[in-house]
Amino acid sequence: MTSDSAIVPVLGRARVAERADAARNRRKILDAASLILQTRGASGLSMDEVARVARVGVGTVYRRFGDLSGLAHALLSDQELQFQESLLTGPAPLGPGAAPKERIAALLSALVDRLEENSELLLVAETSAPYARFTCTAYEVHHAHLVTLINEIRPDVDAEFLADALLAPLATNLYLHQRQVRGLSTDRIRRGLAALLAPL
Repeated sequence: MTSDSAIVPVLGRARVAERADAARNRRKILDAASLILQTRGASGLSMDEVARVARVGVGTVYRRFGDLSGLAHALLSDQELQFQESLLTGPAPLGPGAAPKERIAALLSALVDRLEENSELLLVAETSAPYARFTCTAYEVHHAHLVTLINEIRPDVDAEFLADALLAPLATNLYLHQRQVRGLSTDRIRRGLAALLAPL
């Protein structure tokens, strides 16, 4: 089943036109999920509850978004598109114009910012299914971007593996454990991520 987590907007990829009724249902579902998120937090999100608030059948929610992870990714999709635009056309060092290593550091730092801002929803997006973090388009885009930059610096290394390794510390559950249990500051996490870049 295709969910919206698999079709998060990616620059250069055209969106498929929706039927008017499908677009209305999608908007109702996302508005309902946003309302629940604002009033009860991510712990209040469930497919049944979203369907109830949206006044649509729960089957409609499942058909449209696949699972809770897909719904969470859809709620994050506008922000993700803006982030991708920054990677491809925004100012350096996140965007073009800086050295590859600086761009990698800027990307990792920007992902820390996103975790600080949206950790509750990102946790739902990444953990509602076993491989949810890795099968969404957003992860694929971040990974591919890192592979390109790593290859520019070190064409002799396994860039695909290293890209996963650099993104691994930014899994939301690990990040929240470091922030809330270990008491690490965002500055300390950023310094740690920068240290991972030293071998490059």
